Amino acid sequence: MGLTSIVGLPEEPSAAAALDDLNGLIQRALAAGAEAADAELVHARSLAVSCRLGKQETLERAESTEIGLRVFLGRRQAIVSTSDLSADALGTLVERALAVAACVPEDPFCGLAAPHEVAGDAVDVDAFCPAEPTVESLSAKALACEAAALDVVGVTNAEGAEASWGMDVILLAGSNGMARAHRRSRHGLSVSVLAGAGTAMERDYDSAAAVYEDDLPAAAALGRTAGERAVRRLHPRKATTAKVPVVYEQRAARSLLGHLAMAINGSAVARGTTFLKDRLGELIFSPEITITDDPLRRRGLRSRPFDAEGLAAQPMDLVDQGRLTAWLLDLRSARQLGLASNGRATRGPSSPPSPSASNLYLAAGAVTPQELMADIREGLLVSELIGFGVNGVTGDYSRGASGYWIVNGEPAYPVSEVTVSGNLIDMFARLSAASDLTFRYGIDAPTVRIDGMTVAGR
Repeated sequence: MGLTSIVGLPEEPSAAAALDDLNGLIQRALAAGAEAADAELVHARSLAVSCRLGKQETLERAESTEIGLRVFLGRRQAIVSTSDLSADALGTLVERALAVAACVPEDPFCGLAAPHEVAGDAVDVDAFCPAEPTVESLSAKALACEAAALDVVGVTNAEGAEASWGMDVILLAGSNGMARAHRRSRHGLSVSVLAGAGTAMERDYDSAAAVYEDDLPAAAALGRTAGERAVRRLHPRKATTAKVPVVYEQRAARSLLGHLAMAINGSAVARGTTFLKDRLGELIFSPEITITDDPLRRRGLRSRPFDAEGLAAQPMDLVDQGRLTAWLLDLRSARQLGLASNGRATRGPSSPPSPSASNLYLAAGAVTPQELMADIREGLLVSELIGFGVNGVTGDYSRGASGYWIVNGEPAYPVSEVTVSGNLIDMFARLSAASDLTFRYGIDAPTVRIDGMTVAGR
């Protein structure tokens, strides 16, 4: 058995035949002594074109196929992966997986889902665009994006623009009856430019990604936004150290959701290494805040009809009207905590499942960004964050930032080389949201405001 049908799957979809071959590998592992087994195969293709100053600079094309086999001997598990799908290589894969499993420590929480937990019919999340772009179309898009940025008065140089495409075919099978196939695609566009001259230069960028190419912003519009942002940052000042309201633009605000996702990750909760470990069921945001993880959002960048352990994916409010309602759980972390998995497992062919969010977003508020900051006499509008100064155990937060100083409710002038700090427990409690939510990155948030943060400057 060489899993030949899987290699052809991206061009001529034949999920049933491919999964039959994958189940054949699992049966081979069981016949060799495994008590249970599962396998994941990922076939990926990608294409990217970059340009700089009106000329195509790079062309990257990649294609790969990797299969990972996980076997269980009692409470011991091992995962071995390979990109060689020949019959001989897969036979060696089984032998090595069993040899490793025989000598690793026991894990009382490992194991497959029970057969009745495995998802039935999958929901269509429309996460795959069948049209593959040409090199010429990607090159034209990158060039148009950069040209629009360079046309902005004040832009003097470019770091370049890139247009990209990628697709994955994911197959999962297990001795518990799991047999699933899923395809996803991603189109991307980004540009970075500089404004000013000499030692008075500033850089900024814009980027977007979407399942379907038609859902991307127009190349010229994205380029123009990047150029305008760079010019707007010219001649920054240093802010005076003070405790003031801080407003996060959308692309900066989404990082706060990333910190939340890490804090409610079931693995961290089970280890007790998160500042939210004792806060389940409590009010941690204001009642106006709801945060949702929706793996079934159509055309979502992180949509998936099932998780990496074969469990059905379902939308879930992680924070409901300010109250923390759930952890992100896979089977292992759920067993550690005495709970049931909520279908948040992710994995790669060479790694065991672990919990993670999918399409995570903070619901839009009732006021515009302008209304959100209208009463701020002095404060900071953050447009970009630098570094990762977050302590997951205590919630202490300190990050470099740049943006604009707010005076009487309006961004008055650019600032740079400042640090914003606080504690995430207090920051979450004081967070309020504007109405400008857009789905653009997979983790998305509207503009948000947090009062009483420390801004350190001169």
